[in-house]
Amino acid sequence: MAFDNYFKLTLEAKNVNESFARGVVALFASELKPTISEINDIKTAVSEAVTNSIVHGYENKGGEIVLEAGISGNTLDITVSDNGIGIGDIDMALQPFFTTKSEEEHSGMGFTLMDSFMNSLEVKKNTPSGLVVHMTKVIKG
Repeated sequence: MAFDNYFKLTLEAKNVNESFARGVVALFASELKPTISEINDIKTAVSEAVTNSIVHGYENKGGEIVLEAGISGNTLDITVSDNGIGIGDIDMALQPFFTTKSEEEHSGMGFTLMDSFMNSLEVKKNTPSGLVVHMTKVIKG
């Protein structure tokens, strides 16, 4: 897909970088003049995707997360990918309340939140390992 504007950023998989990623995408999206509600949706979805990479993909042991965002017309396209351990059954992981960690620590609602706040969500295996989370948000402003 050809974008009107695009960025690609590699982040270390550390908790401190979750808020940075969320902020970068929100600032990038500001070009589209989103509402506060749309910005909050975007920030929440990015936060969930990056946190999943840190906590589940790399099990808080470090690694790299690639964050990409592109704008085409009034659509924001976001991809968060890692080379962590991945998920054996993606269809199961997309179900509400599914978690690979203890339920006391994690609600299992990450993908559900991403899906509800964005216009589209696709989760697939990365090669050779890890996950790619691709989301889009149509900005109505």
